[in-house]
Amino acid sequence: MNVTLQSQSVAFLQHAGSCPPRLPSRRARDRIAPKHRRVCPGPENDGFDGSMAKSSPLPMRPAPRARSAPTAPAIFAPQRRVYGALDLGTNNCRLLIARPAADGFVIVDAFSRIVRLGEGLATSGRLSDAAMDRAVAALRICSDKLRRRHVHLARSVATEACRRAENGPAFIERVRRETGIAIDIISAEEEARLAVMGCHVLLEAGDGPALIFDIGGGSTELVLIDTSGPAPRTLDWYSAPWGVVSLTEVEPVDLSCAIDRADSYRRMRARVADSFAGFAARLPGDAAGGLRLLGTSGTVTTLASVHLGLPSYDRSAVDGLVVPAAAMRAVSRMLAHMSYEERIALPCIGTERADLVVAGCAILEAILDIFPAERLGVADRGIREGILRSLMARDGHLA
Repeated sequence: MNVTLQSQSVAFLQHAGSCPPRLPSRRARDRIAPKHRRVCPGPENDGFDGSMAKSSPLPMRPAPRARSAPTAPAIFAPQRRVYGALDLGTNNCRLLIARPAADGFVIVDAFSRIVRLGEGLATSGRLSDAAMDRAVAALRICSDKLRRRHVHLARSVATEACRRAENGPAFIERVRRETGIAIDIISAEEEARLAVMGCHVLLEAGDGPALIFDIGGGSTELVLIDTSGPAPRTLDWYSAPWGVVSLTEVEPVDLSCAIDRADSYRRMRARVADSFAGFAARLPGDAAGGLRLLGTSGTVTTLASVHLGLPSYDRSAVDGLVVPAAAMRAVSRMLAHMSYEERIALPCIGTERADLVVAGCAILEAILDIFPAERLGVADRGIREGILRSLMARDGHLA
């Protein structure tokens, strides 16, 4: 039985233990914690592996005899509590389930699916029936995982597509009714804050200005932060109305002529640069100490994978990587000038990203234009990890 809790307009989903404990799989769990950064001078992979941890089965006990005194409900020790974070974006539906650990948290389960919830939104102003059906199908899987993992506390959020769509609130109510998941449509500012909370530990050490960005499906968040204190402090932030889905819909890139593809890419970059202009004027001109740049999105992880020449996506090789900005520009321009069929043939892109990755490249280059750091940090973590850290901190973890 799912119980929905509402507090200060933030929706949580708390799952009661309606099923008997299910033994976890024996596969290793990723441990999310600060780790060594890897500076990548070229396509060679240094073979770094993140630390792993395994979960132990919960003990099973026979039911008490009828004449026994009433048995108190099972109480899970704080360190055994499991938390969930769900991020429903314009392009992806992502779930992360984890439990606290001494140096971060250990992933218990995860789910990610491209649902393209914002497909057609730029022209219609509404979420389409097909897009909502895809999202609900993915969310049903998430609901089942939350229930089976006996999640103590979860937070589920939706971002730009639901913020912008005329029928966004109605869709959120449908999700609650059909899946039991209560989703909170968060502001762009909250989205940026959670992304920073989830990935800032991967910023390179230094005293120079630091910019963290998140290229989403319907928007791009840029956050300028100060890292001189124990926790990052936001100095300025901006949410641009362009993400990989929204930009692709106004500037098609699947053109047969290479010259036309190049022209389309230039127009994409110009659109994004125009939207960045006000924020760019507020960025610090003094680069003493060196500019530091960190990106969290499918775009930067995909481009990093192409740069490394990976045969398939490998999170342990990408998360925490530091790549020369010039190398990321070179990969971006290569992809922008390829045909759709050529992009599909690249193993880390395939059919799911081939039509959207060019827009991500244009946005990334526009960011590098206004914040010309020499190197770019890559993070395969963000909003979900930020949610988990905030939930666990409320319970006294991750101090």
